[in-house]
Amino acid sequence: MDSEALKKYSSLHPKPAGLTLQYGTAGFRTKAEQLDHVMFRMGLLAVLRSKAVASTIGIMVTASHNPEEDNGVKLVDPLGEMLHPSWEEYATQLANAEENELQQTITVICQKAAVNQHKDASVFIGRDTRPSSEKLSQSVIDGIFVLGGQYHDYGLVTTPQLHYMVCCQNTQGQYGKATLEGYYEKLSKAFTELIKQSSSSGESQKHLKIDCANGIGALKLSEMEPYFPKEMLIQLYNDGTKGKLNHLCGADFVKVHQKPPRGLDMKPNERCCSFDGDADRIIYYYQDATGLFHLIDGDKIATLISIFLKELLAKVGQTLKMAVVQTAYANGSSTRYLEETLKVPVHCVKTGVKHLHHKAQEFDVGVYFEANGHGTVLFSKAAETKIRELAKEEKDNEKREAAKMLENMIDLINQTVGDAVSDMLVIEAILALKSLTVQQWDAVYTDLPNRLLKIQVADRRVIDTTDAERRAVTPPGLQEKIDALVKKYKLSRAFVRPSGTEDVVRIYAEADTQNRIAEAVDTKEAAGTHKHD
Repeated sequence: MDSEALKKYSSLHPKPAGLTLQYGTAGFRTKAEQLDHVMFRMGLLAVLRSKAVASTIGIMVTASHNPEEDNGVKLVDPLGEMLHPSWEEYATQLANAEENELQQTITVICQKAAVNQHKDASVFIGRDTRPSSEKLSQSVIDGIFVLGGQYHDYGLVTTPQLHYMVCCQNTQGQYGKATLEGYYEKLSKAFTELIKQSSSSGESQKHLKIDCANGIGALKLSEMEPYFPKEMLIQLYNDGTKGKLNHLCGADFVKVHQKPPRGLDMKPNERCCSFDGDADRIIYYYQDATGLFHLIDGDKIATLISIFLKELLAKVGQTLKMAVVQTAYANGSSTRYLEETLKVPVHCVKTGVKHLHHKAQEFDVGVYFEANGHGTVLFSKAAETKIRELAKEEKDNEKREAAKMLENMIDLINQTVGDAVSDMLVIEAILALKSLTVQQWDAVYTDLPNRLLKIQVADRRVIDTTDAERRAVTPPGLQEKIDALVKKYKLSRAFVRPSGTEDVVRIYAEADTQNRIAEAVDTKEAAGTHKHD
């Protein structure tokens, strides 16, 4: 390590006095002007991680669904997964080290993580469309350069595209080609093969309006459009030509406010969807003939995919184990439908994509979605090998065709991370193959009325939880009060949990009617279980 070069470059990216940041599920995220030193240092860390695992590592400059003036950075591990938890700790230490401690911090990380500094390092970089992203990704490059790493800058890409490239690179092309063309070709080929089997015709079935949150999704969908079959008719809204990123639009806005985004002209019963700012979340919605807005969130997306996959798995006649992974925020109706009607096991884990991804890896087919629309499907190596074998060699026509469909689903799904483009194509293919309208999909089950509140608190750590964050352990007596309230209402459920990112406590409640929800939440706030002080 050239300590002079490190000192020189570090002084070009000084750390603001008194600033402390924490690497969480979403990486680092804050106001863009506070991130220059963090970007430089994450360039350093990516080189160390790459040397430690002898693989290419990804760095994505994005703040996802946050306002345009924010930015952030997250690292991508070799198979396109999120950064290993032990390295999250190193990221935090490196970001918060004072200038004069930087070299020592790097040395300590190298010792703890057994980094061989003589190994080569390779880093893939991507960024979103925020005004600050280009300059910040240049700071990342400075960090990579100082420690002698090689890099490839993909420029403007969606977050899932960068995850995909990293996985392709580290599997020596087995997962696909590590180029945008490779991504577009793999997904569009699988999609085209799938919808060939669909009997439904007519424009309405394939016509979709997409709110791109004024983000990177619009740019990449425009590039991908020539690869789509002619039946796929999409119209892009909030494409970044005039509006602000994530302002009154995007998946997060629509989910939180339960209303359509600004700038999208909705007609009754038209199928619409929204991406978030970096295109790793998607939610669907429509307006019925009476003008009522209907939201189709991650729970219903997981259910639709599960119905389809379960049918295909039954047809191929293999004993492959399938499960759905949810968080405590999943609507009770979705859990009941999956377990009781579809007879698919459901597992609940702590909030955060890394927890869902990790649990889904335990099954032959693991479907996971957060209610906010972030999710994907994972296939075990054994399941994938078996499905591809059946698609090629199975003598029975029906079994072989079902296996071929599953094979195309495997190729269409981005298994590295939730991907709005990939998930959208999966949903569109299933709706076409099952000849379902958006209303029929919505009617699979009825969501229980629910409310999600956040309460500002001085210290969120006062509340500690267990049972995948569904029960409070501290402060004493809190859970008993919640239990007493829940007993009063039909089909009810409620929990409180500290936020992972800000000093707030989140309260979730659901019951059989909206009135009962309001009563429960009001009582809970009045009971003094959550004080603002």
